[in-house]
Amino acid sequence: MALAAGADLLGLVSEMPSGPGVISLDKIEDIVASLPADSKTVLLTSKRHHLDILKQHNQIKTWGIQLVDKLPETELMKVKKSLPDTRLIQVIHVRDASSISEALYYEALVDIILLDSGSPGAKIKTLGGTGKTHDWKISQEICTRNSLPVLLAGGLSPDNIQAARTVVNPSGFDLCSGVRIDGNLDQRKLHKFMGLARGE
Repeated sequence: MALAAGADLLGLVSEMPSGPGVISLDKIEDIVASLPADSKTVLLTSKRHHLDILKQHNQIKTWGIQLVDKLPETELMKVKKSLPDTRLIQVIHVRDASSISEALYYEALVDIILLDSGSPGAKIKTLGGTGKTHDWKISQEICTRNSLPVLLAGGLSPDNIQAARTVVNPSGFDLCSGVRIDGNLDQRKLHKFMGLARGE
């Protein structure tokens, strides 16, 4: 449904400490195998050790990997070296102005930056899927100063997508809960969002 609506990337959520949408690696493997070969699938992982990430990727072989937590640089470089043809998407949980320098730090380490809401330092980590927006002025500053493509996430819906584009002007958008009803993807909301995202 998402691909038919025009989504460029399809995120598949593996094991997380919290949040919605988690599916098993076996199910992710089945989904990836069932899609056209040119589909750009992305594994969302909370793993922080390169061997754990490589084990996941070797099973499902997605186009990209979205790192929702912060890996030690040595671990990140091992992932990058082992998977040179796999796009790495680093999530930055925008909390305050320190997120700007954090995003700039990753410019030489990953392929895409994704700005989301979350609390990675909480007792039970929240690594996305909050349905909440963050300070878009900080996100706008990151988009202006970063040389990488920057995707905006966090509480996006058909109701605020136009404002998000005006304020932040990111390379693209990432969403989950904003186009769902009772946890299920809603075709009407999805198509409305996609149309607005394309400026229609």
